[in-house]
Amino acid sequence: MKIPFKNSILSWMMKKRIHQMELFLKYPFGVQNELLLKLLKKAENTEFGKEHDFLSIKSYDDFCRNVPIKTYEEFFPYIQKLRNGQENVLWPGKVKWFAKSSGTTNAESKFIPFTEDALNDCHYKAGKDMLAIYCSNNPETTVFDGKGLMLGGSQNTNQNYVDGDLSAILLDNFPFWVNMHRTPDLETALLPKWEEKLEKIAGQSITENVTNLTGAPSWMLIILNKILEKTGSKNILEVWPNLELYMHGGMNFSPYKEQFEKIIPNKKMNYLECYNASEGYFAIQDQTTSNEMLLMLDYGIFYEFIAMEDFNNGKRNAVCLKKVELSKTYAIVITTNAGLWRYLIGDTIKFTSLNPFRIKIIGRTKSFINAFGEELVIENAEQAIVHALKIGNATIKEFTAAPFYIDGNNSGAHQWLIEFEKEPDNLDKFVKDLDNFLQETNSDYKAKRTNDLILQIPKVETLKKNTFYKWLEKKGKLGGQNKVPRLSNDRKIVEEILALK
Repeated sequence: MKIPFKNSILSWMMKKRIHQMELFLKYPFGVQNELLLKLLKKAENTEFGKEHDFLSIKSYDDFCRNVPIKTYEEFFPYIQKLRNGQENVLWPGKVKWFAKSSGTTNAESKFIPFTEDALNDCHYKAGKDMLAIYCSNNPETTVFDGKGLMLGGSQNTNQNYVDGDLSAILLDNFPFWVNMHRTPDLETALLPKWEEKLEKIAGQSITENVTNLTGAPSWMLIILNKILEKTGSKNILEVWPNLELYMHGGMNFSPYKEQFEKIIPNKKMNYLECYNASEGYFAIQDQTTSNEMLLMLDYGIFYEFIAMEDFNNGKRNAVCLKKVELSKTYAIVITTNAGLWRYLIGDTIKFTSLNPFRIKIIGRTKSFINAFGEELVIENAEQAIVHALKIGNATIKEFTAAPFYIDGNNSGAHQWLIEFEKEPDNLDKFVKDLDNFLQETNSDYKAKRTNDLILQIPKVETLKKNTFYKWLEKKGKLGGQNKVPRLSNDRKIVEEILALK
């Protein structure tokens, strides 16, 4: 098969990066230690650097003694200064962008500082690396001969800064040569009104030769189904016959995979997962035979990890990469080239390999149900959903779950709100399959389910089409990186969603 000239040149340039990756693969601890000292040196004259005496820090142990681990809420006073236009607070210079993210307890949104260094040395570098890894694994690719459909959110211009979805900030600052290879146009990509954006994206992209897709699975499915509706096509390959790659991240892909395979019926279609967040880009799936992700060690991010047994007991005893163990669940702590110092991002991971360092995402430190000591985490919930869907010959659009609390003589239970794309053959059996899987994989859950004394069988509530969409719309979170929380330890979110019925 003859590979077009432009495609072969770009592929060759991408593959050069693979050789650069070999440095951190071979010397992971040296690369990370050198990076930490560089970050400290660059920020030693900032307000935070002076407060924590960065000049005196010569080692990782010094760093741990001088700098405490902080949550977003604890960082908030510094971030407020940045938003007020103050310079040299957490990182040299003035912060021009803030990536908005949900999850804080003291406001509706987090405002994550985003610097030029993070833009170039982390996020853009990661985007190129995803393509470099893909080209290395697929040497005959023609992915560069067409355009990439990229979903983006929206942003707002304030007096001192721009804030918005991370995807919007990245799109707005892409170099011209990237914009030549993507669709829709920038104006459409940054539209704040999702319905208008959806219509325009579909209209513009139908006539393009789209070879790759980038975006969150839930929102990408909406776009793809809109295109099928608009064209009257049976599947996406009738619209884009050269489509070969979907790059995704931000949520577990398993519950959505069957729907993608249905509307993109190509056994040669490739799916490439990444682990990115408003705070940084962390890992990329580097093997075609495994969904584990390679931890990227040269993106201006220094990593630390807190064992969840310590975290759950209120201890912030972090270890560096050198001391992590296989199959142990850790909360991630990051120090970044955006001025986040020993920042607890709220995600949990497990290491699946220590040479090289590969990980899988487990969930969130705050996203769980533990109302009765059952310790249900996202990993359990998503695996159980996938299992029950497969048996029940069903597919879903979204789900969330929360506890029903014990009331008098009545045991508690978990209430699952599920919006099915295709309902199971037998809903009662679906619930039993879900429950059985959770009992088999979570001993704490099983103990609480014994004889229905503490936990009854889950209560599944099926929702009408677009219920979750309406909830996101009401919260002002349509499109971009916004997603429905999977698990909550209280009933605030499920009550809001049920109220829409």
